[in-house]
Amino acid sequence: MTYLQTLDWMFSRLPMYQKQGPTALKPKLTNTIAFCEHLKNPHARFKSIHVAGTNGKGSSSHMLASVLQEAGYQVGLYTSPHLVDFRERIKINGTPIPEQTVVSFIKQHQEYLITQQLSFFEMTVGMAFWYFEQQQVDIAVIEVGLGGRFDSTNIITPEVALITNIGLDHTDILGDTIELIAAEKAGIIKPNIPVVISEYNPLSFPVFESVAQQKNAPLTLAANLEVSHESDLLGSYQLKNIKGVVATLAQLKEFNINETHLKVGLLNTVKNTQLLGRWQKIGTKPTILCDTAHNKEGLAIVVSQVQQETYEVLHIVLGFVKDKKLENILPLFPKNAIYYFCAPNLSRGLSAKVLKERAAEFELEGSVYDSVSEALAAAREKATENDFIYVGGSTFVVAEVL
Repeated sequence: MTYLQTLDWMFSRLPMYQKQGPTALKPKLTNTIAFCEHLKNPHARFKSIHVAGTNGKGSSSHMLASVLQEAGYQVGLYTSPHLVDFRERIKINGTPIPEQTVVSFIKQHQEYLITQQLSFFEMTVGMAFWYFEQQQVDIAVIEVGLGGRFDSTNIITPEVALITNIGLDHTDILGDTIELIAAEKAGIIKPNIPVVISEYNPLSFPVFESVAQQKNAPLTLAANLEVSHESDLLGSYQLKNIKGVVATLAQLKEFNINETHLKVGLLNTVKNTQLLGRWQKIGTKPTILCDTAHNKEGLAIVVSQVQQETYEVLHIVLGFVKDKKLENILPLFPKNAIYYFCAPNLSRGLSAKVLKERAAEFELEGSVYDSVSEALAAAREKATENDFIYVGGSTFVVAEVL
């Protein structure tokens, strides 16, 4: 198989949350444990940092990797989802896993994957762990896919765990209260392993305190830290993530990380890790900016920041997936903007026509477009050079413009 044929097989042959939603998920780790035993337990042969949270876990994972790279280490980075190419999920020092490696790994283990009916996510986690062990990384930053307790990544015993924040996202799977979601994320806290919490939330923090106490895991609240560091990941919301990253790196006892590594690593996150889609400028005159924020907490911060920009007219290219509670999200958006409603190109994409009808309930006015690219093209055509175009609502909308 070619690389593209291999990806087609991986995406179509197996259940995948991005395509199916909740039915793709399996609330158990037995498949991942068995697959990693089949691979001779590669995850037991490299050190790791485990990162969970509702918002900020991707940005934090990339910052951690960047600082560790600046300190001279060989750093694996496992994240999800990808925006443009599957290989973004598995990188070492910013370089994606080679296409041929993906092809040969799947070819070698295909019979096992079919027989055991592994999910897309389970096989991808196995591939990442195997690759990091093969390449003898000094440490790997492992981002949780969804939740924590039953996430496929949760078979590692890291040096330290980081939980960024808790918001109401994926409530159909993780629970419909902050406390229930926090309990799922707290599933990554391991006995005697330090855990860092980036932000204080009066509903979630007692959950983390309780689990950490039960497991004798030293707990640090990073929100109390005074930090002066800045990152090249733009967006005021990154300050909370930076505090979590600094506190997490302070728990790495066997690694030599100084202030210069921290400063340079944070300022070169995009360059060192090739991160996409976080407050990313993709055009000037007019300014065009995209961001992958896709839940109430993330969008509240991003929309607020959009409104602080300088422009004559604001144009918003907007699309969502079907499982979003629009009554919580649409009130965040400004009424004095022109909207371009579209649907991301996947079965879970919410119809642009339905989105326009729902948006009208909140006095958000605009037109419907057949695709994300048509919506952006229309916004570009209508906007003058002093205007501002924001593209977002869903990771998949941003993936299409990139």
